[in-house]
Amino acid sequence: MNLANKITLSRVVLAIVIMILLLFPFESVNINFPSFLVGGKVLVDLKYIIAGVLFIIASLTDFFDGRVARKYNMVTDFGKMVDAISDKMLTNSLLVILAAQGMVSVTVAVIIIVRDFAVDSMKMIVGNKGHAVAAIYTAKCKTATLMVGLTFALFHNLPFELWGFRVSDVLLIISAIFALISGFKYYTMASKYIEAK
Repeated sequence: MNLANKITLSRVVLAIVIMILLLFPFESVNINFPSFLVGGKVLVDLKYIIAGVLFIIASLTDFFDGRVARKYNMVTDFGKMVDAISDKMLTNSLLVILAAQGMVSVTVAVIIIVRDFAVDSMKMIVGNKGHAVAAIYTAKCKTATLMVGLTFALFHNLPFELWGFRVSDVLLIISAIFALISGFKYYTMASKYIEAK
């Protein structure tokens, strides 16, 4: 268990904490998170602010674990597997939760999650044939816009919500577009391996 893998596993833990924070019925055990009005317009729930801070920390671990693994030669198959799982746990679970709570578009959530399943399946098939599909720029753009968009959603789109601009919606739509583009590119890269007998 090297440092890079520990950083990756911390993202799994943070993803679970965020899910519990947003899904657990705290009111039933007499725990109430305070809400406060910002700018006389936006009602902010402290529970989502806490989840937003945790999400930012978890997102940063996604950046650091890979850099640490490459710099100090800590790349392992376990790390690659947990990295992929933790990324989906963090972003896709949050997409589902926020879509169910009406805070993000259901359509965007479906596009991104279905694309992830399709791409992961293609990578698995290619991997089983002894090849690999490298990460591409549009996929990184998809992840970046997704994480920033989800962060703004958790922070109630502040400060932009004060001017009536839902920046999270814009970023998540852009992320969905990048998801479709990168999904198609991954297919074109993987198709020669998938179709080969």
